[in-house]
Amino acid sequence: MATVSVGLPVYNGERYLEVAIQSVLAQSWPDLELVICDNGSTDRTEAICRGFAGHDPRVRYHRNASNIGAAGNFCRTFELAGGAYFRWLSADDYIGPTSVEKCLALLEAHRDAALACTQTVFVDESGTTMRPYGEAQALPHAGAYDRFRAAFEQDPWCNAVYGLARRDTLARTGLLGAFPASDKALLVELAMHGRFLEVPEPLFFRRIHPGAYSYGVSSERDREFYAPESSKRSAPMLRAWRHKIANARAVARSPAGVTDKIRMLAHISRQAWWQRRELLDEAGRLIRGAKRA
Repeated sequence: MATVSVGLPVYNGERYLEVAIQSVLAQSWPDLELVICDNGSTDRTEAICRGFAGHDPRVRYHRNASNIGAAGNFCRTFELAGGAYFRWLSADDYIGPTSVEKCLALLEAHRDAALACTQTVFVDESGTTMRPYGEAQALPHAGAYDRFRAAFEQDPWCNAVYGLARRDTLARTGLLGAFPASDKALLVELAMHGRFLEVPEPLFFRRIHPGAYSYGVSSERDREFYAPESSKRSAPMLRAWRHKIANARAVARSPAGVTDKIRMLAHISRQAWWQRRELLDEAGRLIRGAKRA
């Protein structure tokens, strides 16, 4: 069994997929597997993946019978992975050749760390650097509550979700939920488990292009991306409610002490008060939708 698993969820990703796969197979750390989950692609994605799987035993290709949504597909790659360490990689992005090795070294040297990532560079459609990503992803705080608070305050790009974590730590979380910005909820939960460390080197290349989900977000696109079945019914995504519920459940199952958990729940309650208008609006839309049904 490989030490490190890289999960690559993909749906109609033929344009950049080969670059993403090649960046994993070119890693300086040889003991890894690449788990690709195809969410029912209709382009050349399947042919590309089967081509790599047929030539390199480290590549495992799985094709879903139907589109289970982006979050479901991310979680599926984790379920199929067997390594003691795990990371995700989007089919649009790619990593530098020493990324896995250097993140792994940090985690093995610091048993109290929950995640290790590298610095990020934004690139365009052709791979040309647009700008370096200046926000540090490290959460060096010793206390679980302090990391919890700091994770909320980090910017919404959530690049650290593509960092390397211990599989058993990830397995104790809710992973990614089928609601917008569930990557933020996951990072907040992981922060309760340990520190975030950052390799001071730009080894994660995040591609910004019109086809990327993060390029132009809308309610309709959220439903199609996270929960394709609900998109057919135009069901409300209940983003604010889903986050508050996910955060509360994460606190309940976290390894934090009782005092820290009370402080965390108090912080979530304050956030709910600050977002009361959004929460009431979502509840109203849900009620109106139920009446129409």
